[in-house]
Amino acid sequence: MIIADLRTELRTASLPRPWGEDVPYNHVIVTHVTLKDGRTGTGFSWTPQIGAHAVKALLDHDLREALIGLPARPEVVWDRLWRHLREAGPGGITTIALAGIDLALWDLRCGGEALPDVLGRRRDEVPVYGSGVNLHYPLDELVAQAGRWVAAGYRGVKIKVGRPDLAEDVARVAAVREVIGPDRLLMIDANQRWDLHRARRALAALREFDLHWIEEPLPADDVAAHVELRRSTDVPVAVGENVYTAYGFRDLLAAGACDVVQPNVVRVGGITPFLRIVELARTYDVPVYPHLLGEVSGQLALALPLPVMAEDVEDASFARLGLLAEPYPVEISGGVLRAGGHAGLGLRWS
Repeated sequence: MIIADLRTELRTASLPRPWGEDVPYNHVIVTHVTLKDGRTGTGFSWTPQIGAHAVKALLDHDLREALIGLPARPEVVWDRLWRHLREAGPGGITTIALAGIDLALWDLRCGGEALPDVLGRRRDEVPVYGSGVNLHYPLDELVAQAGRWVAAGYRGVKIKVGRPDLAEDVARVAAVREVIGPDRLLMIDANQRWDLHRARRALAALREFDLHWIEEPLPADDVAAHVELRRSTDVPVAVGENVYTAYGFRDLLAAGACDVVQPNVVRVGGITPFLRIVELARTYDVPVYPHLLGEVSGQLALALPLPVMAEDVEDASFARLGLLAEPYPVEISGGVLRAGGHAGLGLRWS
């Protein structure tokens, strides 16, 4: 169980529905960790916009040498490499790079079992909500997208807000609520575009649409402003996709700044820190809704202790981007996600 080598491959996939003029692609760094006995585990790092080459360089030039010779135990390796990388910064490129190694080690740990079973499967399926990076969509395209999610049987939908004119946000949310009806959940995501004053005004104007949560209303590291916003609204506050360490989640939870946390399994550094964040959130009775990356996040959701939904960003799964070969590790149908009978993470990179 000693690590003998690390290899990486950078892949770039065009998004069928670009996330804006500046985000036409997703970048994946596929990682292969080989043991002395010849077994190999496969993981990945990911970035939708910038930093892919920096992450690969960090893996190839700073982590490979430190990794070789260590025991193939994810928790031990993660803590050792985290200390090794601290000079490069406490999160961001460093944790994204660590995720590639950690996911590969968990792939090895699973052996012949699927990831949800190794973690402790609590459910066989999880509800899915439709999600889109759609702030730049014209209203008719946004409404059509919401209609596709309804036709797919999704239990909820999430759309972007944060247009310069609040009246536009109100009109767009109203149109989507009309399409999905009163019984489906409706979430909105501001992607850190507001300050506290704008967030209060926006949520007051949108309150009539029965919002299930407001996601990233404020800069992700402004804990105090999140606390103040939560005190002034009855709309649940969701945070976490741009929080990179367990310490960041600890500070948000301890301050009472959020109702939902949404760690991204790659941005936090892999499954090892993700599980630590889950247990931390559980002590505050705050649910975890994994962010994006459904082929792995969906599997994690099957093992989480509190109620959860899986996020499906339209046309952005690794399968839809042509990065995976069948059979895929998860399947979405009838509005729910299920995991297949694969071994490990089940990622077969094409």
